[in-house]
Amino acid sequence: MTRVTHQHAVAVAGSTVVQVGGDLHVGVRVEDVVPRQLPARPPHFVGRTNDLAALDEALRPDAADTVVIASVGGAGGIGKTCLVLHWAHGRSDRFPDGQLYVDLRGFAPEGEPLTAATAARGFLGTLGVPPAAIPVDEYAQAALFRTLVARRRMLVVLDNAADSDQVTPLLPGSPTCTVVITSRRRPSQLINTAGARHLVLDALPDREARALLAARLGSARLACEPEAVHALLRCCGGLPLALSVVAGRAAAHPRLALSTVVDELHEAGLDGLEDGEPGTDVKAVLSWSYRALDPRHAEMFALLGLILVTDVSVEAAAALAGTPVRDARTVLRGLEQSSLLTRDDADRYHAHDLVHAFAEDRARHDITEPARDGAWHRLTEFHTHTAHAARRLLEPHDIYIELPAPSRTCRPKPLSSRMEALAWFAAEHRNLWHLLVVQYSSSPWATWQLAWAMSAYHRLSGLLGDDLQAWVYALGATEGWPDPVVDALVHRHLGHAYVQVGRFDEARHHLGRALHEAKREDDIGSQGFVHRIVSVMYEYQEHLEPAYDHARKAVELFRRTGEPLWVADAINAAGWCAALLGRFNEAEHLCWEAYPVLSHYDPRGAADTLDTLGFIAHRTHRHHDALEHFRSALALYQELGDVYHVPDTLDRTGHVLHALGRTDDADRTWRQALVLYRNQLRVADARRVRRQLEGGRFDRPSEHPWPHRRR
Repeated sequence: MTRVTHQHAVAVAGSTVVQVGGDLHVGVRVEDVVPRQLPARPPHFVGRTNDLAALDEALRPDAADTVVIASVGGAGGIGKTCLVLHWAHGRSDRFPDGQLYVDLRGFAPEGEPLTAATAARGFLGTLGVPPAAIPVDEYAQAALFRTLVARRRMLVVLDNAADSDQVTPLLPGSPTCTVVITSRRRPSQLINTAGARHLVLDALPDREARALLAARLGSARLACEPEAVHALLRCCGGLPLALSVVAGRAAAHPRLALSTVVDELHEAGLDGLEDGEPGTDVKAVLSWSYRALDPRHAEMFALLGLILVTDVSVEAAAALAGTPVRDARTVLRGLEQSSLLTRDDADRYHAHDLVHAFAEDRARHDITEPARDGAWHRLTEFHTHTAHAARRLLEPHDIYIELPAPSRTCRPKPLSSRMEALAWFAAEHRNLWHLLVVQYSSSPWATWQLAWAMSAYHRLSGLLGDDLQAWVYALGATEGWPDPVVDALVHRHLGHAYVQVGRFDEARHHLGRALHEAKREDDIGSQGFVHRIVSVMYEYQEHLEPAYDHARKAVELFRRTGEPLWVADAINAAGWCAALLGRFNEAEHLCWEAYPVLSHYDPRGAADTLDTLGFIAHRTHRHHDALEHFRSALALYQELGDVYHVPDTLDRTGHVLHALGRTDDADRTWRQALVLYRNQLRVADARRVRRQLEGGRFDRPSEHPWPHRRR
């Protein structure tokens, strides 16, 4: 068995390179493995002609060199899985290299959703990787999966997904693959960043619903009782799952009158399926469980219905109920014992979607409006103060935003390190996002305060679309406010967010507004930050002279504030622009001027400086110096949890290795960068690196193989 020293899986001579521990080994053949994992074609499938055509259109191979992804959404029981399986079986000839299928159990009545890691391990086993050769690290598993399906014409069905995060590690990177996702939730992240096409199923029209009953019971039986059939259709509301349950019950008793089935359904309350769920028996069980709770547990359960997502931390639940954390934990454990909640390893409590829907109903009926308002205020105060503390850990030298003093009962979660702050944001991101949306119309101060607190995490994690949307909400909430300082801050951050996603006309407008307000208030620091962002905007557009000029203007303004860190950051930006202009002596001088301050106060800024010094050394043919600088920058980024900048520096390192003649090492490094770019859904960067791996070279400066510095 051949020993290989790089970190990720690649295809070598028809075999598979598999990571085991810290090493990689060759020896697993996968060419002849053609998986056929699709469950059987659904029986009695009728109608859905328009939906099948829409799915065909959504999954038509794109001209772009990216994987084709479609998501099928709709309420529970609407027939998402049946539609996809019927479609997939009818088009199996399009996927000669096989079909992979997994039920992610995102909305299963019992148990937790399947983790992406578990699903990936299952796929790897199906593709021929022995259990002992499957990497332990989840990231390496995803990388190996992408390697094994690259350039193969395969269908991947990810059924019953909970959200975009669950499916992202399971997405192939190859444009030869097709992915179909089913979920009750709209996967906005995949739609916005990966170009997924979204199809929403609706209830069956009466004609197709009647055809489904006829396929199961026979047309003659329906013709005997037209009024009962009409009542059955009305009870089921066009929901395929409900129709199947009713048809199955009637088919099991062929002599039973359909009118009797209708009476039974009315007695059981099946007309509740008009809300999209056939489990009225489950609703009855929930009612019994709720009535058995003591008042303290019942109140907490109903309050949890105010939260728009189905998981909550102990601290957030305590804020919602206005109780100490220890008391909230006791109550949540009681709800867990009553099978109304489950607790995960991260000490978060989850409610199944049906349970959560029932809690929402109880919140509407059992919690008074003043009590609801009080709970929302406490939850907002808790999240806002904790999010601000977390942001301070991520950006300790940024401008500090003063919050109103917390109330006596507000107990923000204590966070003591950068890693804790990152973990808290990751766990609470959906809750924070929904809170921001809810507060948009009722609490302008909370909206922009939350947008500001979340922005550092968004940018560090590459959630640039989320950052943009948060600041759009912030602008809408604060428009018309008489406070010019807030106005300038919101426009500046919104302009920055537009720069990050490449929408430069909108960015220019908002940055101009921010600069106008900052000048009117004689706010020198804010003016400096605007020029710093404008420098980045011009760099993205490859207008390097204006980018350099605005960076120098930021240096001049920051010197007047007396803030050495801001000055050093702007000097570093000017050094990067000078390097891109080919003025390497000046660029190196500026970087070394900035580095001592940044290395002492801002490790991430120091990593940027080292990255720039590596670029300069490479362009001045000091390749060994360049490698040292890049490796130091990578170590800092990884230590800080700054995963977003790691592939950029790996990409640059690959160019240095290639210049040194170490082409195998260069290719391995670029493959690492490619996997990260794909994981972060950075399509343009991934395409550029793939071209490099295929031997493409960038002979003209305008092709600019270096990724932009996203600061």
